[in-house]
Amino acid sequence: MSSLQALCSGLPLQPLPENPGRWAGVPHAPVRTPGLSPAEEQLALRNALRYFPLDVQELLAPEFAQELRLYGHIYMYRFCPDMKMRAYPIDQYPCRTRAAAAIMHMIMNNLDPAVAQFPQELVTYGGNGQVFSNWAQFWLTMSYLSQMTEEQTLVMYSGHPLGLFPSSPQAPRLVITNGMVIPNYSSRTEYEKLFAMGVTMYGQMTAGSYCYIGPQGIVHGTVLTVLNAGRRYLGVKDLSGKVFVTSGLGGMSGAQAKAAVIVGCIGVIAEVDKAALMKRHEQGWLMEVTDSLDHCIERLREARKRKEVLSLGYHGNVVDLWERLVHELDTTGELLVDLGSDQTSCHNPFNGGYYPVQLGFAEAQSLMASDPAAFKDLVQESLRRQVSAINRLAKENFFFWDYGNAFLLEAQRAGADVEKKGANKTEFRYPSYVQHIMGDIFSLGFGPFRWVCTSGDPQDLAVTDKLATSVLEEAISVGVNPAVKLQYMDNIRWIREATKHQLVVGSQARILYSDQKGRVAIAVAFNQAIARGKIKAPVVLSRDHHDVSGTDSPFRETSNIYDGSAFCADMAVQNFVGDAFRGATWVALHNGGGVGWGEVINGGFGLVLDGTQEAEQKAKMMLSWDVSNGVARRCWSGNRKAYEIICQTMQDNKDLVVTLPHEVADERMLQQALRP
Repeated sequence: MSSLQALCSGLPLQPLPENPGRWAGVPHAPVRTPGLSPAEEQLALRNALRYFPLDVQELLAPEFAQELRLYGHIYMYRFCPDMKMRAYPIDQYPCRTRAAAAIMHMIMNNLDPAVAQFPQELVTYGGNGQVFSNWAQFWLTMSYLSQMTEEQTLVMYSGHPLGLFPSSPQAPRLVITNGMVIPNYSSRTEYEKLFAMGVTMYGQMTAGSYCYIGPQGIVHGTVLTVLNAGRRYLGVKDLSGKVFVTSGLGGMSGAQAKAAVIVGCIGVIAEVDKAALMKRHEQGWLMEVTDSLDHCIERLREARKRKEVLSLGYHGNVVDLWERLVHELDTTGELLVDLGSDQTSCHNPFNGGYYPVQLGFAEAQSLMASDPAAFKDLVQESLRRQVSAINRLAKENFFFWDYGNAFLLEAQRAGADVEKKGANKTEFRYPSYVQHIMGDIFSLGFGPFRWVCTSGDPQDLAVTDKLATSVLEEAISVGVNPAVKLQYMDNIRWIREATKHQLVVGSQARILYSDQKGRVAIAVAFNQAIARGKIKAPVVLSRDHHDVSGTDSPFRETSNIYDGSAFCADMAVQNFVGDAFRGATWVALHNGGGVGWGEVINGGFGLVLDGTQEAEQKAKMMLSWDVSNGVARRCWSGNRKAYEIICQTMQDNKDLVVTLPHEVADERMLQQALRP
């Protein structure tokens, strides 16, 4: 059994560890089909072997070649550590800096089998969100972190630790880039080849930036989304008796069942992978399971009539579920669903992110590997059928939204009827949840702020929960505008529900949506509590990349930007750079995430609070920029709420000076000016 000391000692070469192959009893990533030429296969093998000295290459070469043939990638299973992978208390890591130990804590959480979707393939969530490309990179990164001083920065190229470079104590200790492929070559086909050759990596969002906190993060986002969907579409604050139908219980999508219970509705979630479904059931996140569509409908009717709170997992394809709901409507006149969405990994539809209704799970996996073209055809037919069913239900009092997983984008590419007449390129027949729900929240400066207690002690998390609640309650008592007050109240409710529902999986972490003032005040309160010993160890602040400023994604985060700049990535890149020189402990910039490779640029950060005055100043400076950047951008694109927020922020901080847009005269003037 390895120890943390051994994990930090570099690649284990003398002797080489035994090769366990793929573990039994844990989920594994689907077989990839990169379509490498013989020359590219040789290059992939050469790139993998360059991590090892010549005296072991002869042994490893055939082994790695077999992995490439069998799985479409060289994961280096031999070097998968045999110790329990989890977020150990920060004091147990053999490091020269607390920052490095905090980063190790976060990395190991991302690879914890209780957290990670495919732990042995180093995939945290989303079907292909990698922490590293192979296990050699993991070992080398841990070794570098253990050696690192306050005057060095570790540089990561798409999972590959380039090395430690001299810097300064004020600089980030870690800078990560993932998938920074030249734009003209940033296609799915090229990605599959480049990943197989070991030269780039899809880090999703918080997988490759080491900031994932388990499904709790998406539970919170889904809670806010469903609550606000009820207010907007159904005109209700109480969701009891209302039915929410969706799909996916794997990585992030596994949160949907718990979110349904927290908001008090009936959630019916379809999942084709029985292992994923049972994992959520055993965790207590899913109340009931069934593989019978008849029973599913019967139980749904019963819960609806009694206004029960229920999360019901249907082991089957969601297309069958949608089509059965249509059948019930057409034969009985009864609409059994009120709200609907989809959280399959549709950003990766042809490599295990979406399973076609025509095949069972095992059959689909086999065809995916043996005949990718035929599999793609079935996926696209399945998407057309799914949309057809949703369209029929939407003629009644049923509301559907895209959850930012590229479902509508891929459905459009498949030829499904999702067009919206007279719309721009980012609009479809149904809105994305950003366009109708979360976009307004982003414009207020609210987004998924999170923290991790590196002591690993639940008591520390309880202290931070109380502190965050008191900060928000104090802000309300002082006085805020009604829209901000509503968000604060939703998040106070969330913290209380999160504690009650035991949402921690992996590290002792919490998430809430907060604006700039709230984030800064919470950070200061935490830092002071660490200084006074009320919190026993440093706290890592972070956020989802899916935030106010962190992501340029025309089909999700910036889909409600209508000035033509939705396809521009200046905001996300500027955010990454600005966080780096304003105090972040580490920063990350990614291609891909959420809606898929080549569709988005996004970034994130980690900031270690250690109780020092320096940490407090960094938090104030960096968190202010991290929010106001995106609010200012939304203001300039014409969003009135963002305009009001940035004006108020400038009043509060005289060092902030933002160019404000003028109103443009009505459309008639524009038409006259452009008349030939």
